[in-house]
Amino acid sequence: MTRAQIQEMQRRIGTPPDGFWGPRSVAACQRYLRSLMPRPNPWPAPNDASMIRFYGQPGDESQLVNLPVAGLGLRYDGAVVRSIRCHRLVADSLRLVLQDIASGPAAWILAQYAGCYNFRSMRGSTRHSKHAWGAAIDFAPATNGLHTHWPTRATMPLEAMEAMARRGWLAAGAFWGRDSMHFQSTR
Repeated sequence: MTRAQIQEMQRRIGTPPDGFWGPRSVAACQRYLRSLMPRPNPWPAPNDASMIRFYGQPGDESQLVNLPVAGLGLRYDGAVVRSIRCHRLVADSLRLVLQDIASGPAAWILAQYAGCYNFRSMRGSTRHSKHAWGAAIDFAPATNGLHTHWPTRATMPLEAMEAMARRGWLAAGAFWGRDSMHFQSTR
């Protein structure tokens, strides 16, 4: 992020900085993103039991839909993406989020789409990834990877996180400081 972007975000969250993204600044960013989220947040808690109650079993492809995204600028490895396979319960929300991002200053991130549904475990774990339900989406893995901390090294734009937050989606970069490419529809 540029210094101007940081100053603008700090102006929006209303908290004086405590150095370059010290703990107060990070906490203020999290509060700000939470303040944008709908109340009540429609998504389940991130634990497996809540996910199964809400979404069903991970990998249940009968719960997936093909969300049309043609014309929004999504690309995967340079190829135009015409649809995204996601859980039927997130499809409307995800469509609105992607439309919001496509019409704003963070639209460039859509050209670095990196996937939604993927029946797999979390890296380094036996627990299912939120992608195994089709309830997570990734963007720009080259600059927002698993161990790339936001905002000091990752490039995920705040505007993308704001658009996701307005629909209740969590930004991994903002809430656990790493895996900045990842957004999930959980509380």
